[in-house]
Amino acid sequence: MFEGISEKLSSTLKKIRGFGKLSENNIQDALREVRLILLEADVNFKVVKDFIESVKNRALGQEVIESLTPGQQFIKIVHEELVRILGEESSDLDLRATPPVAIMLVGLQGSGKTTTAAKLAKLLKENLKRKPYLVPADVYRPAAIEQLKVLAQTIGVGVYDSQQGDNPVDICKDAVSSATYSSYDVVIIDTAGRLHIDEELMDELRRIKAEINPHEILLVADAMTGQDAVNVSTSFNEALDIDGIILTKMDGDARGGAALSIKAVTGKPIKFFGVGEKLEALEVFYPERIASRIIGMGDVLTFIEKAQVAFEEKKAEEMAKKLLKNEFSLEDFREAMIAIRKMGTLDSMTEMIPGMKQIAKNPKALEMAEKEIKKTIAIIDSMTLKERRSHTILNGSRRKRIAKGSGTKVEDTNRVIKNYVQMRDMMKNMGKMGKLAKRMMRYM
Repeated sequence: MFEGISEKLSSTLKKIRGFGKLSENNIQDALREVRLILLEADVNFKVVKDFIESVKNRALGQEVIESLTPGQQFIKIVHEELVRILGEESSDLDLRATPPVAIMLVGLQGSGKTTTAAKLAKLLKENLKRKPYLVPADVYRPAAIEQLKVLAQTIGVGVYDSQQGDNPVDICKDAVSSATYSSYDVVIIDTAGRLHIDEELMDELRRIKAEINPHEILLVADAMTGQDAVNVSTSFNEALDIDGIILTKMDGDARGGAALSIKAVTGKPIKFFGVGEKLEALEVFYPERIASRIIGMGDVLTFIEKAQVAFEEKKAEEMAKKLLKNEFSLEDFREAMIAIRKMGTLDSMTEMIPGMKQIAKNPKALEMAEKEIKKTIAIIDSMTLKERRSHTILNGSRRKRIAKGSGTKVEDTNRVIKNYVQMRDMMKNMGKMGKLAKRMMRYM
């Protein structure tokens, strides 16, 4: 995400970090580079002009904080201005209305509305303990209705039984009534899209809006289309007065222009962004965290949140205690590997940790690491419960059986056991360092 713009900005800001003094000349030189980087990333030219002017005025007019070098102060200003154009603060869904709260998803065909509807339902169900109800109202795209019904079944939420040929306005009206009787508290409507904006599409969406009076209208826009996504957002906002935007395909080769332009141009906040095909791959859009990723500072808060979801607090405490007492078994090792996979791809995790982004430049190494995690889980799965809890009984014949059962080689099994023992011993030695190490392991 933001790979191109982040790499170039990080490189430019690295030069600026060494400035002994902020002068109009060196600020102008730095901003000239930043301006080109933003324009190449397809950021709206008016947004770029405003951004550059704001950074310049602040850098020349603001006293340098004593604890920072002038270069660091400049980077701080760039970060704060990025946060400003991205929207200052995150914008939550307003779910305070009398249930069921109707959320209407709109957008062009191919932007990912149907999958996003299911992702949003999953997020509301699991994170906010809501009872969502999905409504397939796209009667034009072949298999759109069936696709949403299958996704609803996958995540275990209710879905309205609409049929091809039904009137979209009637579907939405009846679905809201049905949700009321069935005690669903959030209705998520997947409306039809077109390959391009036309009056017929807008008229249908206006009629749905007038009939059900949705509490939130969210535009689903494809981040990979750059300035086109901004233009689409402007058109939908003028026609429907949208409440927010969900950017999809942010994990692709999107240059960043859409994310950096939409809020400033439309005045509407980005509420969520999609980072993959998996149904859990929808994240809340936090401007400050995104700005940190863009300038190469990582996003530790999101990393911690993902870790908290993947590692149950009680389980993490148990693992920490076992590590300190040298009781951490292969079974525990397997659970840790599974939890790591729940956090997302290794590629996405390196983005969030400061200083780790360079690792993402080696896709082969990341791919090998992903395979090793899968292989490790498969090998431990081939062990008996007794073997998982006591690795010392794993003699040659047992290792051959495990390798055969997991479809791997004996050398692979040996390597997994060796890695496990090394990690356990390392953590045990950390435990001898005292309370600080114990707190670190709890955190991990």
